[in-house]
Amino acid sequence: MIPSAEKIEIVRQLQAKIDAMQGLGKPLREPAHGDLAPFTAAFPGQVFPTGAIHEFISYEVTNAAATRGFITALTGRLMRKGGLCLWISRNRDIYPSGLRNFGLEPDRIVFINAAHPKDALWILEEALKCEALTAVISEIRELSFTDSRRLQLAVENSGVTGFIHRLCPRAENALACTTRWKITTLPSVSVDNLPGVGFSAWDVQLLKVRNGRPLSWQVSWSGSSFVPLGEKNNSEPLLNKRYTG
Repeated sequence: MIPSAEKIEIVRQLQAKIDAMQGLGKPLREPAHGDLAPFTAAFPGQVFPTGAIHEFISYEVTNAAATRGFITALTGRLMRKGGLCLWISRNRDIYPSGLRNFGLEPDRIVFINAAHPKDALWILEEALKCEALTAVISEIRELSFTDSRRLQLAVENSGVTGFIHRLCPRAENALACTTRWKITTLPSVSVDNLPGVGFSAWDVQLLKVRNGRPLSWQVSWSGSSFVPLGEKNNSEPLLNKRYTG
């Protein structure tokens, strides 16, 4: 008779194989319950899918900035133990040092400007095949289902996690991505009701998730983790920290 612990491990391994075949990619070797909570509640096994494509949609400039911040925070949590990231955008309008506020060191990011959409898509697909990368962030307005399927197949083989940010797409067309998110900015959360800039806060809507549950949250960023609004944030904003070198 097989011991219960061994049965659980067999089931876990089978579920991981099924998830990979269904496009959920490779889960983190160490489940990110604390690092990516509360979002993990929406995913199979309560594990954030890596080796998968996550789609984000924005229709306003302010929400696009909020989405960038949220993606940066997610990427920082995935890269907390090391790794490299490729960031593909049309214009160089990212302030690298500001990414530290969201837990991502700029010296671990390679920034690429791609003015033409076809060039951006080609770079994105090739980058997602590179196993040396942990994550790839790309800002692309339009994406077809066929293109998204190629991208999803690429990450299933490499284990790279892809974040695609679509600003003002013509339509929210069906894609092969594992998730679809929409991020809206909220007023910053002050520290002890003091004036000035506080913690970034977002309304997070997970509109689609394969084999999971679409959910929504309102969270703030503490500088190291996501904190549901209403819970006390005991951290201090990183805006006052200075970095040299």
